[in-house]
Amino acid sequence: MAISLKSPNDVLQEVRDRFKRRRLALNLTQAGLAKRSGVALGSLKRFETSGLVAFDSLLKLALVLDCLGDFDGLADEDAQAMSGKPLDEVLAGTRTRKKGRMA
Repeated sequence: MAISLKSPNDVLQEVRDRFKRRRLALNLTQAGLAKRSGVALGSLKRFETSGLVAFDSLLKLALVLDCLGDFDGLADEDAQAMSGKPLDEVLAGTRTRKKGRMA
């Protein structure tokens, strides 16, 4: 597993800020985004102040804000395998055995 210099709270705040900036860039009010996404206005307000939101609500907001595709690589096995390797190993293109027999 790769070492991250960000805490879960740091990531949460970054996502919150990005979503709010995206909403403003699209000239959407909180009420407008809530209506289009089907997310309760109170949930959206809580998300924009605290960063806390249900995952399904986050995906609904992302759909309206046209950034749902950003979730495509989330927990992707290939991406995780590459991120957990030392940089020199990735650059050298060496492969490490995961499980089972080697052919």
